[in-house]
Amino acid sequence: MKKNFSRLPLRKGVGIVLLNNKDKVFVAKRIDNPKNFWQMPQGGVDGIENYYEAALRELKEETSIVSVELIKEIDKKLTYILPNHLIGIIWKGRFKGQIQKWFVMRFVGNDSEINIHTKKPEFLDWKWIDLKDLTKIAVSFKLNVYKKLKQEVSKIIT
Repeated sequence: MKKNFSRLPLRKGVGIVLLNNKDKVFVAKRIDNPKNFWQMPQGGVDGIENYYEAALRELKEETSIVSVELIKEIDKKLTYILPNHLIGIIWKGRFKGQIQKWFVMRFVGNDSEINIHTKKPEFLDWKWIDLKDLTKIAVSFKLNVYKKLKQEVSKIIT
């Protein structure tokens, strides 16, 4: 019997477009999807956290990065829906996707601050890429979100 996932809610989330001093974008390869897909730091909002607090917490939890300055909060929230084969598995089946508030931040530390080998590691590897390559590395179900972010960030750094 096929399950109807359309009634599942969207998870409230945040994402961070992290730029270094050369306007390159931080991306990391997920442990649970080690193919050649990379993503920017992102995650859920806990309890009464505001979006910005959640973004800073997620960034620190996933990368150990704390040396950042806020450049811009993206006005519109962006949404992605999981493919059917992942709905019911990711987030213990409670959500069908995420509605995310995104922040563009500048990394003002040194690369030595970056540590993906955290208490609960999510990533295998990380790198800095050109903004133009952002949509080449994204998993298909996040591609539209990454296209919109690429447009937004290109207005800031050009």
